[in-house]
Amino acid sequence: MDAASALDTIQEDNRTELSRLGSSKSLYADTGGEMEPDVVLAAVADMTHHAAEVLASWADEEDVEIFAEAADRERDHHQTSVDERGNHDPGETPAGVEAMQGVEGTPARLGALVGWTLVAERKASQCTGFFTGQAKPTTASAFRAFSDDYEESREKAVAVLDEVCDNESEWSSATDAATAVVQAAYDDYFETLESLGVNPKPVC
Repeated sequence: MDAASALDTIQEDNRTELSRLGSSKSLYADTGGEMEPDVVLAAVADMTHHAAEVLASWADEEDVEIFAEAADRERDHHQTSVDERGNHDPGETPAGVEAMQGVEGTPARLGALVGWTLVAERKASQCTGFFTGQAKPTTASAFRAFSDDYEESREKAVAVLDEVCDNESEWSSATDAATAVVQAAYDDYFETLESLGVNPKPVC
C-alpha cells in the first residue's frame, strides 16, 4: 500500500458515512436541532478546542511535525470561532475527537488525523453554507478557510504516512484508525438525529 491507495481506501470504506457527515443534517445534529449562529459557533469551538488538545499531546510525544502544525491550526480555528461568538466555555468532547484520544503509534495517529480532517472538512463546509445563508459573508469565508486548512493537513499527513509506514501492518493501523474516527463521528450523528426524531439515513 502507498499514500494514494491508503487515502482511497479510507474514503471508499467510509463513503456513506462521510457523505452523511457532509449533509445539512450533520450540522443539525451538532447543534442538537438548534440551528442558531451562536450554537453553531459553540459546536465548532468545542470541536476545535478538544481536537487541538489531542493533537498537541501527540506533538509532545511524536517526532512528527504535522501534529504540531495541525494543533496550531485547530487553536486558530478555535480562536476564530470564539471571536465570532464573543465567548465560549468548552463543552463535551465530540465523539470523533474522543476516538482519537486512545490512539497509539505514529502510523495510527497519522491515520486518525487523516480521518479527522475528512470529518472536520465536511463540518466546516456545512458551516460555510449556513453562514452564507445567514448573510454573514465574513464568517462564511472563515469557515471556507478552515476547509482549506483541513485539506492541507490531510495531504501532509498522508505524505508522512508514506515515509513512516514500512509494512502492511502499519498501513492497516493507519487506515483502521482513520475509519474508527469517522465511524465514531457518524455513530454520534446517527444516534443524535434518532434522539431528535429525525431519520438519519437520507442525505439532504
